[in-house]
Amino acid sequence: MLSDRIVQAGDGTFLVTGTHTNWVILADGDDVTLIDAGYPGDYNTLLASLDALGHRPQSVRAVLVTHAHVDHIGSLPRLTRTYATPVLLHPAEVAHAKREYLQQCGPLAIATNIWRPGLLGWTRDILAAGATSDIGLPTATPFAGVAGEPLDLPGAPVPIATPGHTSGHCAYLLPGVGAVATGDTLVTAHPTSRVDGPQLLLPMFNHDEATTVATLDRLAELEADTLLPGHGPLWRGSMHTATDTARRRG
Repeated sequence: MLSDRIVQAGDGTFLVTGTHTNWVILADGDDVTLIDAGYPGDYNTLLASLDALGHRPQSVRAVLVTHAHVDHIGSLPRLTRTYATPVLLHPAEVAHAKREYLQQCGPLAIATNIWRPGLLGWTRDILAAGATSDIGLPTATPFAGVAGEPLDLPGAPVPIATPGHTSGHCAYLLPGVGAVATGDTLVTAHPTSRVDGPQLLLPMFNHDEATTVATLDRLAELEADTLLPGHGPLWRGSMHTATDTARRRG
């Protein structure tokens, strides 16, 4: 049921689960900010999640992207074509979104790791959701603002550069509700993982593993007690505890 996929993290803040991946809805009155948007096959679920919260696609003032992997931007080409919705990213991630280059775990890496528990079922599910689609966002633009300051969007998200998973990966601090949308730098579960709670993705998913680990220091400093991950359920606790747990499991 769709209602089981939507979890309220705070006032106007919701974590929604699609095909093994999440997006965040930030609502301020009739206006909405989306953070990420799932696979191509999640498009109808994305629209349904907005509708369930009383919003239309036209209400989305912008989509903020944590990083330009297909499981986070897959629904956006259709959304932008239909509604001309702006898509904003960290400046270092824009070229990736436009597919001037690609930093993404490929078929060879998956094939050589197919022995890992959960990987075969996960691969089947994401292929059905459009994981191999040729996805690019030619209209993607860098967000504008002063470093460390809220963007002028519903939810007042604050970009936090968190490179490593991709070169321009970006988390978003939501000071109003004490939450952080961490994308794939810090997750709480994944079909390829045997543990639950704060953790890193398998190294094969990260473009630069050492930088991904080092970036946890930036998240640890944030004053927030709610983790909104790119994969896995919402988690409550300090970012220091979350990052420390991920390091120990690393």
